[in-house]
Amino acid sequence: MANEEDDPIIQEIDVYLAKSLSEKLYLFQYPVRPASMTYDDVTHLSAKIKPKQQKVELELAIDTLNPNYCRSKGEQIALNVDGACADETSTYSSKLMDKQTFCSSQTTTNVSRYAAAIYRKGEFHLTPLHGILQLRPSFSYLDKADAKHREREAANEAGDSSQDEAEEDVKQITVRFSRPESEQARQRRVQSYEFLQKRQAEEHWVHLHYHGLRDSRSEHERQYLFSQGHGMAGNTELIKSPSEYLMMLVPPSVEAEKEKPVAPSNVLSMAQLRMLPLADQIKILMKNVKVIPFANLMSLLTSGTDPTAVLRCIQQVAMLVQGNWVVKSDILYPKDTSSPHSGVPADVLCRGRDFVMWKFTQDRWVVRKEVAAVTKLGPEDVKDFLEHMSVLRINRGWEFMLPCDEDFVKKHPDVVQRQQMLWMGIQAKLEKVYNLPRDHTVPKKQSMQAAAPLLVSGEQRVTLAKAKIKQSYSQLEQDLQKRRLETPAHEATAPVDVLGIRIKEEPLSDEEAMDTSVCDGLNNRLTNGIHSEENSVDSLNGHLGGQERVSQELRAFVLATFKKQFVLTLRELKRLFNLHVASLPPGNLLFSGISDKMLQDAVLDMGCKQIMVPFPPQTAALPDEQKVFALWEAGDALDQHRQILLEVFSRNYRVRRNVIQNRLAREFGEDVDKQEVEKVLKDCCVSQGGMWYLKGTVQQQPS
Repeated sequence: MANEEDDPIIQEIDVYLAKSLSEKLYLFQYPVRPASMTYDDVTHLSAKIKPKQQKVELELAIDTLNPNYCRSKGEQIALNVDGACADETSTYSSKLMDKQTFCSSQTTTNVSRYAAAIYRKGEFHLTPLHGILQLRPSFSYLDKADAKHREREAANEAGDSSQDEAEEDVKQITVRFSRPESEQARQRRVQSYEFLQKRQAEEHWVHLHYHGLRDSRSEHERQYLFSQGHGMAGNTELIKSPSEYLMMLVPPSVEAEKEKPVAPSNVLSMAQLRMLPLADQIKILMKNVKVIPFANLMSLLTSGTDPTAVLRCIQQVAMLVQGNWVVKSDILYPKDTSSPHSGVPADVLCRGRDFVMWKFTQDRWVVRKEVAAVTKLGPEDVKDFLEHMSVLRINRGWEFMLPCDEDFVKKHPDVVQRQQMLWMGIQAKLEKVYNLPRDHTVPKKQSMQAAAPLLVSGEQRVTLAKAKIKQSYSQLEQDLQKRRLETPAHEATAPVDVLGIRIKEEPLSDEEAMDTSVCDGLNNRLTNGIHSEENSVDSLNGHLGGQERVSQELRAFVLATFKKQFVLTLRELKRLFNLHVASLPPGNLLFSGISDKMLQDAVLDMGCKQIMVPFPPQTAALPDEQKVFALWEAGDALDQHRQILLEVFSRNYRVRRNVIQNRLAREFGEDVDKQEVEKVLKDCCVSQGGMWYLKGTVQQQPS
């Protein structure tokens, strides 16, 4: 008590929390600059930011008239960076190092304890900081100078050895095919420095306008550092109970957790898992186990967890299959992802996996070839689907990995009924997408209990196949004889319609007997086989109409692709076409098979032209890479620019930028817009080593 009386309260200050700038307020620190030498009065040329990474770049002018500035050194640096010829890409347009760039780095990722404070009229206003950045001079111009030096050396070496390259002996090379990327390899790649650098480069810069310290706009923005509402209702964050306030002052220690070894990013201990909300626990468990009975799921959760709450959560992330819970497809294949094996988009993968899950609701056994034939997906994707929920049995197929959970079905009939209704909706969607026949949608009358595998020998399978062929052939013969009897004699040579297929009969000569064996007879009469699809009728009776529809769809794809790309090699066009076909629903006309000639004819029909690029004699480009097509007229204001550019590349395999600019300047005058030139180059070309190439024609240097 005596100490408190000796230290009386002399003033009380109201504290307010201002939040107007809480998401935009950064603290800039200049650790290599004395505090007495600020940059407040230095001219700021430009400023830009990457908000997600909290990365800032500032360009500040250098006072070249200062007596401490070495002009000869500034000219030398500008010459090393930009070379003798200055253009719009030059770093120093005045041929003098007259500016410097500052790049930021984060001092800490957790800035929740830091705020900017301002005191006015007995009030203390706090604004939380969004980030604390340290800005240091960037020396990227030195990297540019080194790149210019290497480019000049490479150009000189290329000129000296141009005669020798044509006489080089053919060397044997070893071709290696990369394996499909595993999950562990993908995790390592995602955590690598190269991948992080690539991700950081993907975020675009946001250009800013700098306002000085005493600018009127700055004065206006500083007013937002004061709380807009002084009432206590607007500052509920500062109203805390004693226990909450104590928790904020002395937060629980997390040092023990930080000292533990860091586990892989895809590993979570059970102790950490049980600290999460129930819905997140169930989602993580289902994503890892894929298939689990309800009783096993309850044993993994904290004891005393309400089963009703678990049922409510699991229905959000899993579907009921034979009394067991199987994780939903969209949990494993989120939106905007693709297959690591084939590159197929996530929605196509989800549809294919839903088909496999639905098949297991009908039967305990699934045949891999049947799934691949219906879903039109690659074998690796189909194998992944099946391995999620089934095991392979020799000579039988894939069996659902768990026995039917009859106990759960009896205890929770309401959940089972709700899941059946969901499966009916999924079945209707699958029937519409895959055009499933009747025998696919009728469930087999088979016990849900596990049955002993039935071994069928190779001879038995061949015998069954022969019996089916004989039965089908005899049926066709009966239908044919019946139609012969019904047809008048003078119309004996008219085409006969068997099962919707028109077959023209030819008269048989007496000298040569027809081979009527079972297999050969089928081959002679039904050369192309009997198609079960409706569109197969067009392949015989309406062949021209089907071809016309295929041509229309092919032209539409070509036009849409060249509107985006403008220039494509035949190899790249085929790759894009395969991706397009993979995303189409089954039964589309483009699945009939498109040859390279059909694809090239469609390109030329849509107004595109083949650019005869003069590849060097020693080129390693494949034949498909040497066929270059370009959209000649896109219908915009840059058509003439692109045509001139393509004419330049019809004479040169690679071109420098100034050659293109000079040619455009001759055609359109000296006032040609630089932005238009930049857009035309980006539409049609790529740059490598200071040279410009048409898209797809640049050859990667062997490593």
